[in-house]
Amino acid sequence: MKVETKAIHAGNKQDQSTKAAIQPIVLSTTFERGENGDYPGGFMYSRADNPNRKSLENVIAALENGADACAFSSGNAAGMSVFQALEPGSHIIGPDDMYHGLRNQLKLMFKGILTFDFINLTDIELIYNSIKRETKLIWAETPSNPLLKLCDIEALAHIAKEHQLIFAIDNTFASPICQQPLSLGADIVMHSTTKFLNGHSDVSGGVLITKEKDAFWEKIKIVQGYGGAIPAPFDCYMITRGIKTLPYRMRGHVANAQALAEYLENHEAVEAVFYPGLKSHPQHELATKQMLSYGGMLSFLLKDGEEKAKQVVNNLKVFTQATSLGGVESLIEHRYSVEGQDTKTPKNLLRVSVGLEHIDDLMADLESVL
Repeated sequence: MKVETKAIHAGNKQDQSTKAAIQPIVLSTTFERGENGDYPGGFMYSRADNPNRKSLENVIAALENGADACAFSSGNAAGMSVFQALEPGSHIIGPDDMYHGLRNQLKLMFKGILTFDFINLTDIELIYNSIKRETKLIWAETPSNPLLKLCDIEALAHIAKEHQLIFAIDNTFASPICQQPLSLGADIVMHSTTKFLNGHSDVSGGVLITKEKDAFWEKIKIVQGYGGAIPAPFDCYMITRGIKTLPYRMRGHVANAQALAEYLENHEAVEAVFYPGLKSHPQHELATKQMLSYGGMLSFLLKDGEEKAKQVVNNLKVFTQATSLGGVESLIEHRYSVEGQDTKTPKNLLRVSVGLEHIDDLMADLESVL
């Protein structure tokens, strides 16, 4: 099936008792056992599994061309389950501009349990030199948040395979419509389903997708089941519902982001624009090679510094100044003030989640304050 058909049908199971065309929400926390003690309906207890969660996992696995998926209550919970599945003492190689939520998670929660180095993943020689005997995982994020920096997925997959390492990619910024890392050699893909997958800024969630159901994946499923950081049935229903329009929404996000990036690149108040679809992006050729389309996220630097950046976000009318991304509404944010002192994000950077409003209105809103 083509991706549009998968998005609509791979997460829907017709109710056999009522013949409802759309799968209902199953709120029951427990399920009746059979006479011999088995589970004839396929479900035992809601923490272990739920029909709505199963449908959500099915559709996301299908979109990423994966063998299986595990849904969680947030993107951070999804990422954390990978770290929890590693043996104590394991070493992780991550990007130097790693999403601050997961970076701080490692630094604050796994200190003394895991070791980690945050390095420039575009430097292949540096990656080789950073591999230790204890290294078990390469964690990548491409495009990165918020600098839109890319890493070469196929090159990193080759390194991981050569050294028998697990290779995981945070694919949140791209979505499965814009990039499919498993097809390029990654072992595990992560998404914050809060973002483009749900697409309406009203549900939190996260998911992991695996290329193979191997021993490490079984450890992740144990973390999901016994850790219990799972999404509620209603949340799963809502995210599955949002995914039905994902392929068509992403076309609008990408078209608007490309147009907005080109407009900003030519604006006299703007110092630089970070968007993979621009030919000026230092990794534009790599983006064209490994991405299906360039995504709906961009960042830009203002020439007049941090105060001008704050002035811009405080005076826009169509854009909402808010954290998060991937919704139908356009969001803009001064990232440095969110990420803290150890961030690599410049103080004059604004991150934009480009929504589905008319592009003329978005440009006019920015023009009014720039």
